[in-house]
Amino acid sequence: MPEEGVLLTRDGIERLKEELKELRSVRRAEVAAAIRDAQELGPDQQDGQYEDAKNQQAFLEGRIVEIERMLEQAVVIDEAAAQKSKEVRVGSTVTLKTGDGKSRKYQLVGPAEANPLEGRISHQSPVGRALLGKKRGDKVMVQAPAGEMEMTVTTVS
Repeated sequence: MPEEGVLLTRDGIERLKEELKELRSVRRAEVAAAIRDAQELGPDQQDGQYEDAKNQQAFLEGRIVEIERMLEQAVVIDEAAAQKSKEVRVGSTVTLKTGDGKSRKYQLVGPAEANPLEGRISHQSPVGRALLGKKRGDKVMVQAPAGEMEMTVTTVS
């Protein structure tokens, strides 16, 4: 079964490349030094620190492989086309008005880039799925943990 591409913005690809560079050049050396330091300790102190350093190394190498895979399978989101579209699509920036009158602004991105605290939500999230294909003025109902929420699309760019 072929794997699906990883949707990323150009900024997202650059952020992943920077993280990969940092992990390979800086973090690998730090973890290797921590392993060496732990091996130099006496047997009573070595076990805990060595185990911790090896766990850090395993996590680090796993993250490197994960980023490499994402970059290999990257499908660039056409943000320019999304910004020209009147419909919400992956890459669009959407402003919503919630039932309590608050305004929220989100960019729809792929799951690998989603970070709601930074205003980027996955197109696969409940809100993202509800927004896809909507236009300015459309109301959307989203099932949230706190219950059903109604929002109105105020801008699509």
